[in-house]
Amino acid sequence: MTHADDALAADIDATCRLTGEFTLRSGQVADTYFDKYLFEAQPALLDRVAAQMVDLLAEGTELLGGLELGGIPIATMVSSRTGLPALFVRKKAKEYGTAKLAEGPDVAGRRITIIEDVITTGGAVRDATNALRELGAVVEVVVCAIDRSPADENPLADVGLEVRSVLTRAQLDAASATAG
Repeated sequence: MTHADDALAADIDATCRLTGEFTLRSGQVADTYFDKYLFEAQPALLDRVAAQMVDLLAEGTELLGGLELGGIPIATMVSSRTGLPALFVRKKAKEYGTAKLAEGPDVAGRRITIIEDVITTGGAVRDATNALRELGAVVEVVVCAIDRSPADENPLADVGLEVRSVLTRAQLDAASATAG
């Protein structure tokens, strides 16, 4: 499911698209990289992405689970827009203090929509989903800013997650072709 406007796609593409040789978290090598921190560092652009995400949230969402690091500023903005509490999900539980995986409200029995910046293979989302479910959370939907996975393929089907994206790689490629 995708919900975006051409102007947002063009602005994200112009701000974030880098070309060269980049090794992704998955180990894949790509000739294009979307440096999401370039839009996340721009309050007006980040707010536009968050605004698009509001309509994509799962019905009954109780907590917004922003994934470390890129999902956290987006989840914070979506939280600000919706009034839903944010949860900050680490890549692994910290080994000191509270030793929590997820910082914020208790997750047991709560319906969490995961908020992520970019999904390619979904590795970080898969890991977080499994860890949150082990803590008793109900996790069924992830909303991402950019879905780089192949068209018509859900990289998180194996863990029963629905992926809802603001923008897809195809939309960003179309914006780049129009600009170029």
